[in-house]
Amino acid sequence: MAINIGLTDEQRQGSVDILNRVVADAYLLLIKTKKYHWDVIGPQFRTLHELWEEQYEALTETIDACAERIRTLGGYPLGTAEGFLSHASLREHAGDLPPAVEMVKRLVTDHEQIIRNLREGIDRCSEEFHDEGTADFLTGLMEEHEKMAWMLRSFVEGEAFEPVGTRETKSLKVPSKA
Repeated sequence: MAINIGLTDEQRQGSVDILNRVVADAYLLLIKTKKYHWDVIGPQFRTLHELWEEQYEALTETIDACAERIRTLGGYPLGTAEGFLSHASLREHAGDLPPAVEMVKRLVTDHEQIIRNLREGIDRCSEEFHDEGTADFLTGLMEEHEKMAWMLRSFVEGEAFEPVGTRETKSLKVPSKA
């Protein structure tokens, strides 16, 4: 039965292509996060081990939601390692085992790459494909990646411990008490 949701086949396919790239990146990030979860050592082991477990579980849900969105639009999600590798913007770091802080930095970099890709995908879905549903869906994913990146970035920023009162604070705009 033909899909009649107010989008042309070409518009739906454009959104499907974007979503498949999201799936590919999410799978590589899932693999990397899970690998680091297994391999992390040092005094921060428990903190990172638990954080990464939360994050790879969230990524698993994201991948499933993306695949279902693709099917909703009449497409088929990628489902092979070859497909993920050929469509992803992220790259593996095969054969190395970095220290914990480097693991965190790499994951931040990957989340930030995905966030930039999602911003572009949101714009394209909305402006080029007139698919506000997928644009909204991608916005939710972007917010999830922003939160994960923030949590990881906070870990790295807190790596160098300084006595209270010696660290310069940046000028932040704080809402005034009304």
